[in-house]
Formats: sequence, C-alpha cells, structure tokens
Amino acid sequence: MSSRSIPRAFLRRACTALLPPATEAVNTQMGVRTFSVLASRAATSLKNTSTHNFLPIGTFASSHIFRGISLEALKPSDNFATRHICPNAADTAHMVETVGFESMDALIDATVPKSIRLQKPMKLGKYTEALTESEFLAMFKEMANKNKVFKSYIGTGYHDTHIPPVILRNLLENPGWYTQYTPYQAEIAQGRLESLLNFQSMISDLTGMPMSNSSLLDEGTAAAEAMTMCSGVARGKKPRFLVSDLCHPQTIEVCATRADGLGLTLQVADHTEFDFSGGDVCGVLLQYPATNGSVLDYSAVIEATHKAGAKVVMSADLLSLTMLKSPGELGADIAVGSAQRFGVPMGYGGPHAAFLATSDSYRRQLPGRIIGVSVDACGNPALRMAMQTREQHIRRDKATSNICTAQALLANIAAMYAVYHGPEGLKKIATRVHGLACVLAMGATKLGLQAPSAPFFDTVCLEVGSGKAAAVMQAAVAEGCNFRMMDSSTISIALDETTTIADVDQLFRILAAGQSVPFSAAELAPQVPEGIDGAFDRTSPYLTHPIFNSHHSEHEMLRYLARLENKDLSLVHSMIPLGSCTMKLNATSEMIPITWPELANIHPFAPLDQTQGYQEMFTDLAAQLCSVTGFDAMSLQPNSGATGEYAGLMAIRAYHKSRGDSNRDVCIIPVSAHGTNPASAAMSGMRIVVIGTDAEGNISIPQLKEAAEKHSANLAALMVTYPSTHGVYEEGIDEICNIIHQHGGQVYMDGANMNAQVGLTSPGHIGADVCHLNLHKTFCIPHGGGGPGMGPIGIKAHLAPFMPTNPIVPTGSFPPVENPSPFGAVASAPFGSSLILPISYAYIAMMGSDGLTDASKYSILNANYMAKRLESHFPILFRGKNGTCAHEFILDLRPFKASAGIEAEDVAKRLMDYGFHAPTMSWPVTGTLMVEPTESEPVAEMDRFCNAMIAIREEIRAIEEGRAAADNNVLVNAPHPASVVLADEWNRPYTREEAAFPAEWVRQSKFWPTNSRIDNVYGDRNLVVVNPPIEAPAHVEAA
Repeated sequence: MSSRSIPRAFLRRACTALLPPATEAVNTQMGVRTFSVLASRAATSLKNTSTHNFLPIGTFASSHIFRGISLEALKPSDNFATRHICPNAADTAHMVETVGFESMDALIDATVPKSIRLQKPMKLGKYTEALTESEFLAMFKEMANKNKVFKSYIGTGYHDTHIPPVILRNLLENPGWYTQYTPYQAEIAQGRLESLLNFQSMISDLTGMPMSNSSLLDEGTAAAEAMTMCSGVARGKKPRFLVSDLCHPQTIEVCATRADGLGLTLQVADHTEFDFSGGDVCGVLLQYPATNGSVLDYSAVIEATHKAGAKVVMSADLLSLTMLKSPGELGADIAVGSAQRFGVPMGYGGPHAAFLATSDSYRRQLPGRIIGVSVDACGNPALRMAMQTREQHIRRDKATSNICTAQALLANIAAMYAVYHGPEGLKKIATRVHGLACVLAMGATKLGLQAPSAPFFDTVCLEVGSGKAAAVMQAAVAEGCNFRMMDSSTISIALDETTTIADVDQLFRILAAGQSVPFSAAELAPQVPEGIDGAFDRTSPYLTHPIFNSHHSEHEMLRYLARLENKDLSLVHSMIPLGSCTMKLNATSEMIPITWPELANIHPFAPLDQTQGYQEMFTDLAAQLCSVTGFDAMSLQPNSGATGEYAGLMAIRAYHKSRGDSNRDVCIIPVSAHGTNPASAAMSGMRIVVIGTDAEGNISIPQLKEAAEKHSANLAALMVTYPSTHGVYEEGIDEICNIIHQHGGQVYMDGANMNAQVGLTSPGHIGADVCHLNLHKTFCIPHGGGGPGMGPIGIKAHLAPFMPTNPIVPTGSFPPVENPSPFGAVASAPFGSSLILPISYAYIAMMGSDGLTDASKYSILNANYMAKRLESHFPILFRGKNGTCAHEFILDLRPFKASAGIEAEDVAKRLMDYGFHAPTMSWPVTGTLMVEPTESEPVAEMDRFCNAMIAIREEIRAIEEGRAAADNNVLVNAPHPASVVLADEWNRPYTREEAAFPAEWVRQSKFWPTNSRIDNVYGDRNLVVVNPPIEAPAHVEAA
C-alpha cells in the first residue's frame, strides 16, 4: 500500500501517538501555580524505533514526531482546588503585576514576617495530596456507612423527625438560603428576616411568652444564658441558682460550667426541696416535661420561687406545648428549649436552633439576636435586627452574652416546618405521638412492667425489674433500637414523629423478653383515652397569624420559600466582601453529605460502636486541623466561634488552677480585639485589662510590657487576633507571645483571620497556646444567614487534659490524653454540631496541602489587588512595613463626612443599588469599611466591586463640588427599591436610571432591595418582635 493511500487523519493520529515524552521542562511561574511547559525536540528518538512499526509514509513522517500521553493527562479531571480558587494563571499574572511584585511569592515574602513563616510544606498525612471531588465523596460514603442508623428512642431532648422534602430541597440544600450572611443590611435581607420573625412568633405563641430571640446554639446553652439573665436581673446580688434533678443531664452540666466561670453557685436538687431561706437565690430551672417524661405540677415551686424574689426558668419541649399548658400560663418568667424536632435532623448532636423567650420586662437582658418590625423611609413596614446595642460588638465585656453566631438556618427550617404544618398539623403530630406513647404504656403494663403513674407526653419510663435494665437495653440493640437506661431497673422510651404502629409492636416484642405478645398496638388503641390529663391540657390558641395558616400545600410552600429567598442577596448573586467574616465558596460537594441518613439520623447519645464512621471522621479532621494550626490536640465540642473562645479561656483557667495558680485571672485584651473576646473573658471569670494600639494599628508593645509586668503574678492570658483585626501581619507577634510567657501567662489566639495563615504560618508555630477556629469562615461551613458555625479549639499538649467533656458520652481532646481533667461542658452534645463537620473535612481533604496554602496566598493577593485599585480613590488604613495588607483592608470614609456629609452607612446602602452587600461597616474603626474578598472570587467580580466603589466616589465628588445636593442625592436616599423607582411620582434631583441602574452590569442582572432605608431608631422605640396583624400595617409615627 502506498503512503498516499493512507488517510491523512489516521497518519496524524498515529504520529501524534508515537511522539516521545518531552526531554526538557521549562518552569513558568504564574503566581503560585507553577506548571511545566514541556519543550518538544526533533524526532530524534524515532531513530531507535524499529522501522517495522511504520508504513513508508515518505516526507510526511519526517515532519511529524511521536508524542506520548503524559501521566498527568490521565489523572481525574475533577480537581477541586481549581474550582475553589477562582483566578487562573493569566489573572494571577495580571494581579501580581498590578500590586507591583514580580511574583506571587515575592508578594507573600513582603507581607508575612519571615520570623513566623513555615519553612516546610504543610503535611496532612493521607490528605497531603488532594482528593478529587468524586474520590472524596466515594471515600466518605464508605466511611459514613460505618455508622449504624438505629431506631432512636433515647429522647433526652433529641428526637427523630421528618423534614418536609419541600423544605429540605428548597431551604436546607439551597445555596440561596445557606450562603446568606447575618442580616445586618436589612434592606437586602427581608426574606430571612421574615422567616426569623416567624420563628420568634412561633416560639412566643407556643411558650406563652411575649417575646423571643431568633435562636441560640442549643438547649443547654439557652438554659445557661437564662441563668445568666436571672443573675443579671438580680444585679449580681443573688449568687445561687437552683436546678431540678429532673432536668436533662447535659443541660445541667452546661449550666454548672457556666456558673463556675461566672462565680455563681449552682445546686442540683429535688425541686420539691428547693431551699430559699438564704434570700440569695436568683432563679430556678425546671424541665417540662421532665427528663424521665413525666409532666409535673410545678405550681408550688413556682409560687415559692416568686415569693423569694427569684425567677423561674422552664426548659420546655416545643411539640408538647401544642397539647400542654404553656410555661407562660404556668407562671414561668423565662422559657428555653430546642426547636430540633421541628424538622431538623438529629445530626449526632447538631446544629439545632434553641430558643429563649421571656417577658417584655427583660428585653434588655435577652441574649442573642432579636428581629423587630420597623418602617422604611417611605413609611412601608420593614424588618431589622432590633436592639443591636446589646450585642458584644458594642458592649464588649458588658454585653448580655458573648454570642455572635446563632443558628439562623436551623431556625428558618423550624419556622418553615411550623408554617407548612400550621397549628392543626402540629397538634395532629403531637396527638399522634402522645397516643402512641399511651398505647406503649398500656401494652407495657399488660406485659407486667410498671408504667408511669404521672402524666407524660411522649416518653414512657418503665420499671423492668431489679437489675434487668441492661438486658432490656441489649435486647433493643439486637432489634436495631436504642433505649435510654435510667438506672439498673428502669428504662425510658421516647417516641417521636417518625414512630409508627408497627414500631410500637416491635417495642412490645422487645419488652416481652422472648415471650409471645397476646395483643397488638392496633388492638389497644381504642382503649386509650384521647388527649392529656385535664390539669395540663392546653386550651389557649397559638399560631393564629395568617402566615401559619396559608401555606399547607407544597405549591404554596414552594412559592413562599422562593418569594423570601428572592428578597435576599447571597453568594449566588455577588461577592459579599465582609472583612473578618470570610464569605468564601461553600462548595456543593462539601454540602452533599450533610443530608445523608448515615450522618443526619443519629442520636448524639447513641453507643459509640454505632458511630464508628463519625469517630473516624473526627479523628481524621482533628489530625488535619492540628497539622494546619501547629497544635498538639483539638477539641471538637464548641459549636460557635464565641463558644470556642469561652472554652479556650476556661481551659487556661483550669490549667492555672491545676498548678495552684488560682489567682491568675487577668486577661489582657487589645482595644482592637473582636467584641466577643472581652465578653468571653468576662464569662470565664477573668478581669480584663485593655491595652492600646500604635499609629499603624499594631498592638502597643510598650503598653503590653507595662501591663504584663504590672499584673505578672496574676496574669492568666492575652487574647490576640492574627493577622490583626486591622488586616496587618504584625511584625512583633513572636515578641508579644514571649512577653506573655515570661510572665506566666498563656496566649489565646482568635482564629477569625486564620484564612491568611493556613500553610504560611500557624498559631502553634507563632507561639500561641490555644486558638479557636471559625470553621464557618476559613473552613467553608456556610454562614446560613447567621449560623450555624463551629469553633473547635486547638491546644498545646499542656492544655489538652482540660478540654470539655459530656456527662453521657465522655469526650475530651483528639488525640485523647491519659489523665483528662475536663473543666466541664460548653455544648449539649459531645461533639458539638457534628453534622456540619464533614463540610470542613471535605474542604481540607479536597484541597490538600498545596491547595490550602494556595488559598491563603490568593486571599492575600486578592485583597492587595483590590486595595491597589482603590487606593487612589479612598484612603487605606493600616498596612504592613512593605506597604501590603493581609487578607483584608480598611477603607477610610471618615473624611467624606466633613467634605460631603456622607457616612459609611450611606456608602453601604448605595452599594445595594450596584448589586453588592457592603463590607464590614464601622468595625474595627468607626466610619470605615473593611473589605475581604477571599480566594474564591474571580477577578471580574472583584473588578466589578472596585468599579462600584470608584463610581460611588465620583458620586461623593459631585456632592463635594456642588453638582449634587448634600441633602438629596443618590447616596443619602439609597437604597432605591423598585417601589420607589417605578412609582408614578418622581421628584428627586437625579434620574430614575441614575438611582437604580448606575452601572452596566446592573442592567444585565438587577437585584432589587426590598425596602428604602430602614429606620433603626423607630424600630427600637416601637419594639414589635412577633408577626404584626396583617390588617394593621406599620406606618411612620412620631417617635
């Protein structure tokens, strides 16, 4: 066959397939993404190849060479790091050039002090090399399958539930909901604000209390916050708090730990024997129904408590309150509890939305965020976060609580569960659960067991015979069920929404201990009386507002969810450049596992041999985080950043006490620190000494030395954020750590800015002794509109014995230590909000060592690129010695107040018209905006934001030059909702187009604010924290 008869395409493929590997590599660096450009050489290697392998193709063969397939080309293509880090090689080169450096590494060298740089790449063990998305999901599915999902009847505040699929798919699994930020910018957050107001209304109605907050971290934390409220109401003059021994054990432990830090005396006793004789009791805590399931008459103890001038806190089961008299009707002053069983999976402990409701008299003492009704500039009703002056960002150590992150996403799920089912649907669920429990009690009695004599709701406590409880527990496990053992002779069985008649028949077989059961649940049901004991039967109405009576079909619910979602700006719309908040990508592959039944449907107190998948993940995640932070051990219990701070300080406190240094109670805190720092220190029983900063925003080392020397004998700790809250790597951080250690103190590092450390330095390497990690920042757990979060703490070996534990499932540090000495518990569940830990685990595993390091480098590059673009338009506060910032920077807007009457809030609201959420406003410096782009944003998006800010600067200039009226312009009137722009009347001295479409990209995709600027003062002076009557809309009144 002649060569000319061979198809040319075949010849090209054949020659290409025979091309040898390249013989020389030319390294071309584009930022940190170093890749090889393989230089081809002449086909000299072909001369050693047998001519029998080729057809005589004449001159064609001499002009084409063999190229083999590279091994790299055969690797899986679903690499995660390139999806997470947006800038490509060309973008990187452009940004590096813009900031004035030759390479990415040169920028990093100029920014991160050499004295604290890691000298070797970060080692993550088996996760050093990144897994692809498909590899991770396959691996983790296999790990999750090691968990055993048994039917849970443990109760104790946690219950299985059905999350309606319409809520599952369109809220929990929807990035339009879970990537929202806390609704500080209310005009672009009306959707979740409405949902959270629904939550507050639901809690207020069911508890019989006038007002509620919009969620707390868990039931134990809520009870501890209520205890703190009682002490505050008594102005600290009554140091004793009484707790019923029928409260859940985890709640008692969390309260006992909090009392220790606050200097309160917590006494656990039979509530019928509470002693008020000393006149020093600030409050009491009761469980309703009790932990053993009984519904008790608390009228006598409530009367005695009030007579003693103390407050009654009642920890209530939310579903039971559809049938039982409310805590408010019983005379309680504060009601707390968990909304978990309203459609939120158990998730091996969380996250779940807790609540705290009380009377209007204690509004200023109420912890957590509160959603209130106000009006906007046009007099239209609008929602906002009310009474923000109570929060720790403002009041610091005098705040009502150190709470920052709550559980907004889970509160939204619980609220929507109530909206979807309505009052009748919830009552139907509760009646069914109670009815099944009554059938169980009757059947158990027929089997010869002793059922409770007191009324109960869903939990049946059974006497099974002296010493026989363990055998019954084992029999249940053999049938795939978990009971709760109360003592050696008593077990309890808690039923829930998922329990069926068939399940009750199975319970009869287990309780019969191998004997035949001569009846069925269906046969017993007609013999069971309906309803609950008349003395406790609820007759008062609840959930009467139309919002709870309008969306009971799936179409109605779907549209309601979509309508609220569309009011809120989230990461699905644009970047959210909040400094210190790290609003980075929450990748879909990270989120997928959290709804797997193997993870979602496990009780936090399930036996450890049923949770081996979780335990393996905990061990691996803790090892990952130890490698990242340079610490020796990790605690996974703290379920928020603020809780992590508190846990770390309590561990330091316990460490000093173990050495006989109980006097060490002074905590030095820079004035620039996060507001949670002084609030957490106060909760830990520490005295706070504040030191200042220098002109560059760094900690004043002379002031630090002076304070450390003055308090040397009593120094407990220093709290420091690194990089600083001013967005700078302080050069003296290693010296700062040494000063504290020289005076016997410990260094607590706030991990809020960890996104600029990973792979470049680490808290342990710098010299810190303990650091909490905001997994909802650096490690990709979504903010959820204000929670959930996780705040695990890394510690040096000497602090590891003092990690928090749990009274039911003892825990501590990972890896464990031989002789633990835990200081108590900071969360109700042993491992905090376990269900969201896989998100961070996935992120680390799929990024690998190089990817995590690259993320830190790109967070620094992106921030410096934006700062460079904006520096000629706005003053940039605080830079390092080489003129660079860390991963965030501060724009100083203060000069515009004098030159144009424009303040930071005006710029923040005007950014909404450009389609952006504002950066962090007036923190850490009043009158500024702090910008953090994160590594996940593309250059085009960062440019859009910079262009918006530059355009706003020109709008300010128009005011300065008299081309725009100082009191009537696009900034002071911002934002501009559709209701204003499309109104028939337009009497403003600028066009509608200038108001609503100030940039070309806005024309292409317009996000409309729901309201004009909302009146904060009106909302606080006319406080409404439940759904207002629809027939009486809010209107502007003289405040």
